[in-house]
Amino acid sequence: MKDRIVLAYSGGLDTSVAIGWIADATGAEVVAVAVDVGQGGENMETVRQRALGCGAVEAYVADARDEFADEYCMPTLKANGLYQGHYPLVSAISRPVIVKHLVKAAREFGATTVAHGCTGKGNDQVRFEVGIQTLGPDLKCIAPVRDLALTRDKAIAYAEEKHLPIVTTKKNPYSIDQNVWGRAVETGYLEDIWNAPTKDIYDYTATPEFPPAPDEVTITFVQGVPTALDGVAMSPLQIIQDLNRRAGAQGVGRIDVVEDRLVGIKSREIYEAPGAMALITAHKHLEDITIEREHARFKAGVDRRWSELVYDGQWFSPLKRALDVFIDDSQKYVSGDIRMVLHGGTAVVNGRRSDTSLYDFNLATYDTGDTFDQSNAKGFIDIWGMSSKVASTRDQRVAGE
Repeated sequence: MKDRIVLAYSGGLDTSVAIGWIADATGAEVVAVAVDVGQGGENMETVRQRALGCGAVEAYVADARDEFADEYCMPTLKANGLYQGHYPLVSAISRPVIVKHLVKAAREFGATTVAHGCTGKGNDQVRFEVGIQTLGPDLKCIAPVRDLALTRDKAIAYAEEKHLPIVTTKKNPYSIDQNVWGRAVETGYLEDIWNAPTKDIYDYTATPEFPPAPDEVTITFVQGVPTALDGVAMSPLQIIQDLNRRAGAQGVGRIDVVEDRLVGIKSREIYEAPGAMALITAHKHLEDITIEREHARFKAGVDRRWSELVYDGQWFSPLKRALDVFIDDSQKYVSGDIRMVLHGGTAVVNGRRSDTSLYDFNLATYDTGDTFDQSNAKGFIDIWGMSSKVASTRDQRVAGE
């Protein structure tokens, strides 16, 4: 029996050509695995049939939309996951769930190797291969574009020569990756970081310059997870999808950033994440009223480190698992409602309520009913500033000698 290789299959030119390319280069049979993480576009059965038409001996499609939303998007939300304060980890969090299904398929179909379509200069090669090594340490990894010199020109020529059932184009200026959490666009015209993005690169968001009427939405959270919009109970997937539509219509969630890739280069990226950015904004505001000050300060550092680990392909690492425990514990009281207005590219919170809030009106008010004992303030200030006062006294004495 021939060796089998499981290929992470997107249905596009490169991975379609990779099926035959891998078979020719290795003599192995190729099993194509497509994972639906809410990327939209083509029907997944069409994608499966294309894989078979391109020479795959088996083609497997996994509907991972709810799994992705529940087990990957929600932990990201609880961690306020933003790499370098900007990027909501759109691609980074989809790779672990894809890896999980690749390894599962390798076991099911008797494959010894897993292949992916990444280049040698991106982050995704690390995310795929570190994940595969962790979940399937006995499995080997190959990357046709990186390891077998599969360039785009070669891919187009191969597809035409073999009459593969896929449309080939000589020029596609952008590299695009998308799922329900957001959309990532890079390369082409965008590689000159002085160039402004053109309107044609956007799909999830409408232009914010000419928005429709403001859209006010109330998001209900239970222990850090959204459970309803405007009082209507929904699953995490449904909430993300609905906010993608509503926030996207207002141009919310457009991000233009130069970020530090894991491989050591800086890369200009354009992201669209209307639902994700609206949810992260709402979640942060709810944390502001339900998490104690020192706890919140420490969590901000944990959130940052969590985001770095996930960006760097360490979803399955021991440290990331340990941080998950802290973050989950921090969400015990993060329940309540956030009201926000979506309009003209912004998501602005204008109302908060929670049965577990730490906000005390009677302590905060300056009007009648104030219960704050202001006589305590002077002694607090004296003690709080004591160490600085002592140090300053020493500095002045030494300077005068």
